[in-house]
Amino acid sequence: MRLHRLTVTGFGPFGTTQTVDFDALGEAGLFLLHGPTGAGKTSVLDAVCYALYGSVPGARQSAGIPLRSDHTPAGTSTEVVLDLTVGERRLEITRRPAQQRPKKNGKGFTTERAQSWLREHRPDTGAWADLSRSHQEIGHEIETLLGMSREQFCQVVLLPQGDFARFLRADAETRGKLLGRLFDTHRFRAVEERLAEQRKSAQRQVESGDEKLLALAHRMAQAAGGAAADWPAPTARPGEPGLAGEVLGWAAVARAGAREAWAVAESRLRHTETRQAAARQALDRVRGIAEAQRRHADALRRRSALDARRPERDAWQERLDRGRKAERTAAPLALREEADRDHRAARAERQRTAATLPADLAEAGADKLAARERETRQELAALEAARGAERRTGDIDRELAEIDRQARADEDTLRETADWLADWDGRRHALLRRVEEAQEAATRAEQLAGRLEAAGRKLAAARRRDELTARAETADRALTAAREEAAEAKETWLDLRERRLRGIAAELAARLADGQPCAVCGSTAHPDPARPGDGHVDRAAEDTAYAAYTRADAARAAAERDLAVVDEALTAARSDAGHHPVPELREEHSGLEQSLAGARALAGGTHAAREALAAAEREHEQRLAVRREAERRAAARTSRREALEEQRGELTAELARLLGDARGTVAERADVLRRRTALLADAAEAVRAVEQTARRLKEADAGLGDAAYRAGFATPAAASAALLTDDQHRELQRRLDDFGAEAAAVADKLAEADTRAAAALPPADPAAAEAAHTAAERAVRDAAATLAAHRERAAALGRLSADAAAEVRRLGPLREEYERVARLAGLAAGTSADNERKMRLESYVLAARLEQVAEAATARLQRMSAGRYTLVHSDARTGTKRSGLGLHVVDAWTGAERDTATLSGGETFFASLALALGLADVVTDEAGGVRLDTLFIDEGFGSLDDQTLDEVLDVLDSLRERDRTVGIVSHVADLRRRVPVQLEVLKSRSGSTVRLRGAAALDG
Repeated sequence: MRLHRLTVTGFGPFGTTQTVDFDALGEAGLFLLHGPTGAGKTSVLDAVCYALYGSVPGARQSAGIPLRSDHTPAGTSTEVVLDLTVGERRLEITRRPAQQRPKKNGKGFTTERAQSWLREHRPDTGAWADLSRSHQEIGHEIETLLGMSREQFCQVVLLPQGDFARFLRADAETRGKLLGRLFDTHRFRAVEERLAEQRKSAQRQVESGDEKLLALAHRMAQAAGGAAADWPAPTARPGEPGLAGEVLGWAAVARAGAREAWAVAESRLRHTETRQAAARQALDRVRGIAEAQRRHADALRRRSALDARRPERDAWQERLDRGRKAERTAAPLALREEADRDHRAARAERQRTAATLPADLAEAGADKLAARERETRQELAALEAARGAERRTGDIDRELAEIDRQARADEDTLRETADWLADWDGRRHALLRRVEEAQEAATRAEQLAGRLEAAGRKLAAARRRDELTARAETADRALTAAREEAAEAKETWLDLRERRLRGIAAELAARLADGQPCAVCGSTAHPDPARPGDGHVDRAAEDTAYAAYTRADAARAAAERDLAVVDEALTAARSDAGHHPVPELREEHSGLEQSLAGARALAGGTHAAREALAAAEREHEQRLAVRREAERRAAARTSRREALEEQRGELTAELARLLGDARGTVAERADVLRRRTALLADAAEAVRAVEQTARRLKEADAGLGDAAYRAGFATPAAASAALLTDDQHRELQRRLDDFGAEAAAVADKLAEADTRAAAALPPADPAAAEAAHTAAERAVRDAAATLAAHRERAAALGRLSADAAAEVRRLGPLREEYERVARLAGLAAGTSADNERKMRLESYVLAARLEQVAEAATARLQRMSAGRYTLVHSDARTGTKRSGLGLHVVDAWTGAERDTATLSGGETFFASLALALGLADVVTDEAGGVRLDTLFIDEGFGSLDDQTLDEVLDVLDSLRERDRTVGIVSHVADLRRRVPVQLEVLKSRSGSTVRLRGAAALDG
């Protein structure tokens, strides 16, 4: 990964857009990122991290520090753009955080959502292609390309030295947390957790199986009932190995007892079943005798009832015989009734049709009606010739109506067009005037815009003038006060200095010592040294007064500079604004704004006015064309109307000739004739039907009289009265058959031998036999219930014993699996006795990674320490703590191995730097081998002496030989001399800025 260019706007301390050209910085391989405290050095690294991962490093992210700069204007968006190369791909990432922006309509602010863009440079086309605008997709793509999470990137690319210094002094647990985040060993921790879960799961399964065994034993005790009190219950608890044997033994004893009780119950049931069979036989015999006696008594009662109903049976037989003789007249009688119905229907139809005929035809015969029908049909056929003339007349009438409608429509069109064209000149002049006014307003708006801009500048200058006037007065008063304070401080200092010079002898005498030469005369004898007088001033008081004077004089100079700056700005403002007051200029500016708004509003209608004029001219041409077309159609309609009216007159004369005196249309006359023809045909047919049905009725009367006489009836009416319907015949026959069947059944019952024998016996007593049988059945049911209970108890104990045996067999592999998983889980967790160092699986993997890191770090540490120090990994235990992540340093001068916490400040720095560089190499290889061409090292160089600093810089310079760019973030002033290429961050009241200094800047 190589960084090319970083552009930040409104981010952190950077109020305006700042660009960092990493390509220019990378030409030297090593550059310095420096600046005063709070300028924003770390914010440059934050911007790189934010562009890649959408968030800043963890500590600043969790602190909730806002990303948007307080120096950024309201209309400017906070944005970070990073141009970089990963592998063979040139990418550009743009990110904007969620931020407040002014509303487009109205006052106030609205929240703009976070946005992200990812582009890729295509070498074949030389253009940038958009890849994605999704936060998730971009984050996944960058993390996949780099092969590192945000935490890994911040650890191996930004190299925070303070973290590695703490890493050197940390205990094994703290080191494990950091290495676990960097090397992603959660899968090994997941293995530990998985084994622990499997151990708990297996333990739960074993305990659950034991509890199931105890539950089965409890259910067997419930199934055994009171007999279980004599059998010893299991005493082992869940998880104890002897529980299975106790449960199985207890089950065997319970099964044996249940089988013995089962056999006793079977013997008792057989005895009660024998007694029940005897009682059943006695009950059946008594019931048979009672039933035979009941049948004999019932037969005697039924025979008496039949004797009482015999006259009724003879009447049924006589009625049935007369009905059978009358059946010989059924066919002639039905024929006569049918002929009578047809004759009455024909007479009714004749009366109906006669009512629809004229009076002269009401009593006419069939031949006269048929002749009149033929005449009507001939007249109807003659009307067919007039139909064509009538249809053509209707078509002509419709065409004339359409011509009239078109004429009225064209007249309306011509009238409307004439009205519109009459106002055309006035409308056209109004539209032309509107276009001219809009064009004049556009010209006036341009002039007013220029005047408004000048008025705005003049108003702003007047406001600055008034503000600067007040500031100048304030600055003048401050300068006067500063001058007075400086003069007073100078006077005080000079006074104290003069007083000190007057008493300088006493001050020198205070330094004299016996035997020591005087600094003035050189004598070693000091018989009468000077003494301090009243109001003596020492050097400290003079220095204090001088310092006060210096500060006051500096304040005076600053006040003079401030006043000069304000005067200069005031002069420029007065030159721009003149002497016009602000209200007057504001009123003038407001008037120009209103005039400009009006002119722009009027000028904005230029296009609409031109469009309206063009549309009106097009409509004028269309109206003229419409008028010409309407006039042409009117001339054509006049000729067509004359021809149609001539044809209509000819057709009307022909229709009058064909219809004669008949009124209405041909179709109406034809309908009348068709209805008349149908009426005549129906009337003729009705007359013929009356004649035919009268002949048939007469013939039927003669046939019915002959049939009644032959059947033995005096009149046809008597035969008709004796005739039976099918239902009546079936009902009489059914009654006779039922009477005969009943008589035969009674005779059969009375003839039975067992019935006669039972009737000769005393009355039977079924109740006593029933009671004896019920008592025997109750005894059998009790015995059967007892046997079923013992059988069910034995079956339940058998099933539960089988379940217990199956559970014991199932628990065998589970218990073996539990013991195996428990050994593995204890070994992975470091709690097993087999794990001598008490090292967890994750710690074991991290120990291997730490050993690689120590080896990679040593290659640089030896150069930084001139071959003195070597980092080694240690897995030795310290007290009761677990081992695996120890880190020691070997001192080649003493040959001793000691803890890294014993290193001095400077040694800790270059040791942590070596560790950071080594860790970066190992993590890069672990994450997929993505080459890191740009690294940043944050602080810590101030603790090094010159020689060590040179050695550290040599190591960093060696990274440049491998085409890497290393950025050092530091306050150390000596590094500015040693590192020629520098990125300086400057802070000011309006926000921080960046500046490139050194060889790269000169080349640029």
